[in-house]
Amino acid sequence: MSLRPYREISRRKSRQIHVGPVAVGGGAPISVQTMTNTLTTDVEGTLAQIRRAAEAGADIVRVSCPDEDSTAAFRHIAAGSPVPLIADIHFHYKRAIEAAEAGAACLRINPGNIGSHDRVRDVVKAAKDHGCSMRIGVNAGSLDRHLLEKYGEPCPEALVESALEHARLLEDNDFFEFKIAVKASDVFLAVAAYRGLAEACDYPLHLGITEAGGLIGGTVKSAIGIGNLLLAGIGDTLRVSLSADVAEEIKVGFEILKSLDLRHRGVRIVSCPSCARQGFDVIKTVETLENRLSHVRAPVTVSILGCVVNGPGEARETMVGITGGGSDNHKVYIGGSPDHNIDGGSMIDHIVELVEARAAAIEAAQKKEA
Repeated sequence: MSLRPYREISRRKSRQIHVGPVAVGGGAPISVQTMTNTLTTDVEGTLAQIRRAAEAGADIVRVSCPDEDSTAAFRHIAAGSPVPLIADIHFHYKRAIEAAEAGAACLRINPGNIGSHDRVRDVVKAAKDHGCSMRIGVNAGSLDRHLLEKYGEPCPEALVESALEHARLLEDNDFFEFKIAVKASDVFLAVAAYRGLAEACDYPLHLGITEAGGLIGGTVKSAIGIGNLLLAGIGDTLRVSLSADVAEEIKVGFEILKSLDLRHRGVRIVSCPSCARQGFDVIKTVETLENRLSHVRAPVTVSILGCVVNGPGEARETMVGITGGGSDNHKVYIGGSPDHNIDGGSMIDHIVELVEARAAAIEAAQKKEA
């Protein structure tokens, strides 16, 4: 029995699908994705953005395919991508078929938007032939007209009904390799819709608060909405939708997961907001360390506390810690225990060295276990 039962999240049981080699659902780690904002016809520019996203930790990247030139370019992008790609398709069924043939690992599509049952059948055949999964993407801002007429406005019931209607079109074609999203920019609407959908089916769910906003506002909004669902055990993959650099979406996504102990990647810093008691400039130190440790992928915890009030207690819970002391003499903690002292001038370089050493040890142990 866990000594900290309040920290346990019981994840919703869902069937498992694959986006290329990435398992989604069925207890697999929650994957983090983003979407390119370059012109897809700009192959090198799009690949460069995908590589930056992958370096930041992206498991999956979505690429828009609005026209035939884009799906032609997509073939070259997929061939050079370090991560599996989702082709974003909205209305034209031929783009979905072309994207599947061009190497898409997944098709983002709403079956009801692409026309007749014959067209849906053709897209499903292409997906089966080329090993593609799909994502049904319902959005409150583009809800089906008949549902708007039925409910009068976007509401949780309308989003869930739309998702299930689209799902049935795929099920009728004996296709079950798909995940579902019911996104909205309103946190209350999105959370209620996802909760309803989680009860109505066992498909993996892709979480997101769509059109969340800029870096700060969108981060807060996404953390509240996505975090609420993750705490309830709902969600198998996620995207933080920000009007910001794609790498920022990935960073925020992982921070949400790390804060809930659902996934661990990179350095997690515990730090104080600082006050007059601080023995060194905490804010500047944390900012510098975040930049200098951004390359670390192993899950290392670090505490940066300006004084001895909470410093020793926080250090007990982290792998590397430092507590501010008087006369420019600061205490370094290793594995939760006080170890040695360091002066302010050497402190940052020393912490970087300690973290990199711990990260190397973790990665070596992981390779040995594998």
